[in-house]
Amino acid sequence: MKIMNCPLNGPRNISEFAYGGDVRPVPNDDADPKAWADYLYMKTNQPGIAVEWWIHVPTSYWFMAERDLRTDEILATYPPKLPATGATP
Repeated sequence: MKIMNCPLNGPRNISEFAYGGDVRPVPNDDADPKAWADYLYMKTNQPGIAVEWWIHVPTSYWFMAERDLRTDEILATYPPKLPATGATP
C-alpha cells in the first residue's frame, strides 16, 4: 500500500488523493489564445523532480507535493502557497 503524507490529515492511503497538475504560472487574462493553449495542453513531462498540486478528496484539501517522476517517490508535501507567478490548482 502506498502512503502519502497529507499536510492537514497526516499519512493516508494514496487512493484518497487525486492529482491536480503541475504547479506553473497561469497566463494573464489578456494573454493570446496560443499562451492559453500552451498552458492547457503542452506539458514538459521531463524526468526529475516536479512540484504538483494534489487534493485529499475526502476533505477537499489542496496542497503541494514534490515528486520524483523517475521513481514516483513522493519527496515532500506542504500546505499550498501561491508563488508570485499566480499558479493555481
